[in-house]
Amino acid sequence: MEKSSLILDGQRRVPLGLVVSDCAKRWFQDTLKEAKTGDFTMQVLVGQMYFNGYGVPKDVEKGSDWMSRASKRRASVWKVSDKRPGYNASDSDSDEVEDDRK
Repeated sequence: MEKSSLILDGQRRVPLGLVVSDCAKRWFQDTLKEAKTGDFTMQVLVGQMYFNGYGVPKDVEKGSDWMSRASKRRASVWKVSDKRPGYNASDSDSDEVEDDRK
C-alpha cells in the first residue's frame, strides 16, 4: 500500500480510497494467478476486471483475450463480459427475462 497517510488524534490513518484501491489490486493479482492455472471462473473474472479497469488499468484487448480463453469451455461467458467484476450470469435473470419479451 502507498505510504500516503495522515495523522489524526495521534494515530496513523490511511484514506479509505487507498485501502480499497490496494485491495482491488491484490484481488486482481490473486485472480490472475488462478486464471493462469486454467480456472474457468477466474478467467472470466480477469476478463471482467480488464474490461472495467478494476484493480488493473482498463485494457479491452486483454479483457477480450481472457474472455476468449474462458469461452473455449463455455461460449456464454460473453454475456457477462461487460458486467462488473464478480458478476455471474446466474446472479440475475432479469436481463434474460427482458430479452425474452422483445
